[in-house]
Amino acid sequence: FSSIGTHIHMGSKTQILRKGHAVFCTRCSSLSGAVFAWRPYSNDAITRPRRAVLYVPTTDQKKTRKIPTLNVDTVVFDFEDGVALNQKDVARHLIQETLSTCRGPNTEHVVRVNGNDSGLLGADLKAVFGGKPPPNKLPDALMLPKVESVEHLQQLELGLLPYCSSTPVPLPLFAIIESPMALLNLRAICEFGIYRTRMFKLCALVFGSDDFIALLGGTRTVSATELIYARQSVVTHAKAFGVCAIDMVDIEYKNLDNLKYQALEGARMGYTGKQVIHPNQVPVVQSAFSPSEAQVRWARNLIIAFEENQKAGKGAFEYDGKMIDRPLLLQARNIISCYDVTSK
Repeated sequence: FSSIGTHIHMGSKTQILRKGHAVFCTRCSSLSGAVFAWRPYSNDAITRPRRAVLYVPTTDQKKTRKIPTLNVDTVVFDFEDGVALNQKDVARHLIQETLSTCRGPNTEHVVRVNGNDSGLLGADLKAVFGGKPPPNKLPDALMLPKVESVEHLQQLELGLLPYCSSTPVPLPLFAIIESPMALLNLRAICEFGIYRTRMFKLCALVFGSDDFIALLGGTRTVSATELIYARQSVVTHAKAFGVCAIDMVDIEYKNLDNLKYQALEGARMGYTGKQVIHPNQVPVVQSAFSPSEAQVRWARNLIIAFEENQKAGKGAFEYDGKMIDRPLLLQARNIISCYDVTSK
C-alpha cells in the first residue's frame, strides 16, 4: 500500500491508501472492502444517447431556464470557459437551484468544473456535491477539462472523497482531451478511468479541438484536415475502452450547412456525438448522429439475410450488389443498436 492523501472521516483526519488501482480509507474500510458505498448508477455508453452535448454557462439564467424546452440529449452546466473568472462564485451559488429547476425530461445533466491546474476545482466540487441535508439535486455526470494524465484523475478522485457518502458511485465522467500530452497519455487515462473501484467511471472522451490546435501551433481550417490524426485517435481509444466519443465543437454556430457536413463526418468516423454551443445546432447534430430510415431498413434486411445464409451453410454472400461477411454484419448491428437508443 502507498499513502496518497488524507480526508476527514467521523471528525478525524485519516489516511487514504492505494494498492494497485484500489483506493481505501483506513477508517472507512478494511482490505476486504472499498471505501465507497456502491450504488447503481447507469453510465453505459450504449444505453444512453449523447448525440448533441450542449454547453450552457451556469451564470446565464436566461439560457438555463430554456433547457426544459430543448429536446437535447446532454446539457453541460459550465463552470469553466463559459464563465468569467470574476463570476465563478456566482456560478457555484446558482448550481443547486439550476440543477433542481432547469432540467429537461429526457436530458442528461452534466456539470463541467474547472481543471486540476486552475486552483478552482476544490471549490467547484464543494458547490456541486457538498450540500447539507435535505440532499441537493446532483448532476447525472461530471465533466473534467484539460485531462492530461492519470495524475489528473487521481487528483479528482481525492477531491471527491469528502463527498463519498452523499454521491452515487461510480459517478459518470466526461474527460476532455485537449492537448498533445493528453493524446500521448490517452491509453493510460482510459485504463485508469474505467476501473470499477473508483469514485467515478469514465463514460466519454470529449475532443477539445481549439485548445489542441493552439497548443500544436497550428491553424484551424474549415476542412479540419489538420486534426484528422487527433480526432481518429480519440475515437479509437473511446471505442477500444467502451465509452462514448464526443467530437469537436463548431464555433461558427450560424453556418448550419457546414455543421451538418462536419457532424456527418464525425458520425462516419465512429463518434457518438458532438459538442454544440447554441440550441439551433441541436437538431442538426442529433439528426446527423441518428440512423436514417433507409439505413435501418438496410441493416435489418442484411441481418435477416445473413442469418438465412448461415443456416444454409454459407459464409460470405451477395446482398444489394455487395459481398457481405461479418464486418458488414457488425456495421448493421451497430446501426440497429444506435437506432434502438436514439428512437426511445
